[in-house]
Amino acid sequence: MDDLKSKKTLVLIASPKPDRYSYRAVKMLNSYGHEIIAISRREGAIDEIKFLTGKPLIEAIHTLTLYLNPFNQIDFYQYILALAPKRVIFNPGTENKELQKMLDLNKIQWEEACTLVLLSTGQY
Repeated sequence: MDDLKSKKTLVLIASPKPDRYSYRAVKMLNSYGHEIIAISRREGAIDEIKFLTGKPLIEAIHTLTLYLNPFNQIDFYQYILALAPKRVIFNPGTENKELQKMLDLNKIQWEEACTLVLLSTGQY
């Protein structure tokens, strides 16, 4: 894995609340020098990273990191597949066998892991 290379990462769904893990992930990804796209339900920002809303088509996503429970992921299935990221990280609480099967069928790597742990242990 190319540990030292910046990985364009989409955070779905980002929160402006500092106590949320998605907020911490955006901050940590930024501190590690990764290009971040943060999608949220409402406009907002974390530092200089402005949130996008809706389902904008973004090209060349390396990693999509999920902070959305399985029920709320349903509305994003086709969007995630259309983005065709190289991998999807299912953070704790986001594990979803249905979406994982869809990713397998579309040859998109996925893992059940914590983005914060992967970053802090050099495995991102």
